[in-house]
Amino acid sequence: MHVPLTLIDFLERAELVYGDRIAVVDEPIAGGLGGITYRELGAMARSLASSLDALDIPAGARVAIVSPNSTRFLISLFGISAFGRVLVPVNFRLNAEEIRYIVEHSGATVMLVDPELEAHVRDVPVAHRIILDEASDSILRRSEPPRHRVTDEAATVSINYTSGTTARPKGVQLSHRSCWLNAVTFGWHVGVTDRDVYLHTLPTFHCNGWGMPYALTAMGVRQVIIRKIDGAEILRRIETEGVTLLNGAPAVVAAILDAAALRRERGEPVPGRGTVRMVVAGAPPPSKAIERLQSELGWEFIQIYGLTETSPLLTINRAPIEWDEVEPAERARRLSRAGVPAIGVRLDVSPGGELLARSNHVFDGYYEQPDETARAVVDGWFHTGDGGHLDGAYAVITDRKKDVIISGGENVSSIEVEDCLYQHPEVAEAAVIGVPHERWGETVFACVVLRAGARVTALELIAHCRERLAHFKCPTMVELRDSLPRTATGKLQKFRLREPYWAGRERGVN
Repeated sequence: MHVPLTLIDFLERAELVYGDRIAVVDEPIAGGLGGITYRELGAMARSLASSLDALDIPAGARVAIVSPNSTRFLISLFGISAFGRVLVPVNFRLNAEEIRYIVEHSGATVMLVDPELEAHVRDVPVAHRIILDEASDSILRRSEPPRHRVTDEAATVSINYTSGTTARPKGVQLSHRSCWLNAVTFGWHVGVTDRDVYLHTLPTFHCNGWGMPYALTAMGVRQVIIRKIDGAEILRRIETEGVTLLNGAPAVVAAILDAAALRRERGEPVPGRGTVRMVVAGAPPPSKAIERLQSELGWEFIQIYGLTETSPLLTINRAPIEWDEVEPAERARRLSRAGVPAIGVRLDVSPGGELLARSNHVFDGYYEQPDETARAVVDGWFHTGDGGHLDGAYAVITDRKKDVIISGGENVSSIEVEDCLYQHPEVAEAAVIGVPHERWGETVFACVVLRAGARVTALELIAHCRERLAHFKCPTMVELRDSLPRTATGKLQKFRLREPYWAGRERGVN
């Protein structure tokens, strides 16, 4: 017997087994949905699908969503993908022109927009624009059953745009099969149960929340929405909601540790000791931060490694029983590695030192970019673009082959930033690299050679970028130089620019 693996499995199980349980606790703001049950979540997802039917949006059509974390976003994960359409989650921190490119490239005919972002995307052309607020909640209250239901596990769930080595992002196509298997494998490794309470500190647009919302739904987990990341607010929610699990980038770890230190200064307890586990990805945090999370907060630290192209789970680093007696600093050092292969994943290293992977989670290709797809998947192996080696069963990331900076968990294409700098009439040469940053893991650093006679300042160049790019992509530092290091053939030697900042570190990424 072969039963297709589709996302409706997770929603229908939640409705059947946990129908009367609170599924999602929305952000306590005006216009929020409050607390909804899994039965209500299922009904709203079907209603959204039926509303798209009423607009004559066909199966296979792309539906973009531009929103921070919200209950309506979680409804859309199922209401769009489980009923025949393709979700296009857009990083809401991008500027309007970047969002326009994604909407146009994906061919999205519908765009769902959080009300806080309505003005930001007002000029992005799309056939149907729906503002996700109380005024449009009729789309979540229809009683007509949806016309479409996905029965093919090879059908596309979503096209997730990710920054790469070119200035334009690539659309990663993820199937029902890959998302289903990623969710089940992720939930298994992290130990998700129906007794968990999950805090959505990870942006849902990031690889569909790493696929965790699917696993949580299948297990009837209560999910708590938080729209904006603030360390003190995270600790408050953990305390008031009884949170046991959260995911995030290293920057979220730093924010939590800072907020916890302030609590201790005031003589207030830090919640979650012995009950909270935190899953971190995007870049490995410093081992000292891992040690502090475990010793000062008493939380369990779990690291995963993966990419949008792998749905994303490739490796998991969760301390095994054999490490129980290991000294805390050494345990933290071991946890700073990327981890061991997740179930169903095979890893290898190319002769050039690039980490390679095979799994059922690997994507179906870049949307309308077959040449890029052919470069990424060669002879049945996905080329991660990350340099590394295997330490026994453990993958260790040592450098980034792709020209990507990961700052606060966000991918930044250095080529895109360089292109922006070159648009300034006074810039002759530009090279952008990632340098270590205590809070963000890496920060964007630009080395610039000005044209003869130019008088522009570093601060003016930063302002130039901030007018044209999402702010998280912009250089936080610009160094004006007389020249940039190049080979005899004129090839830029970025490794020489990085060397002074990464000297003495085991890895060339942070």
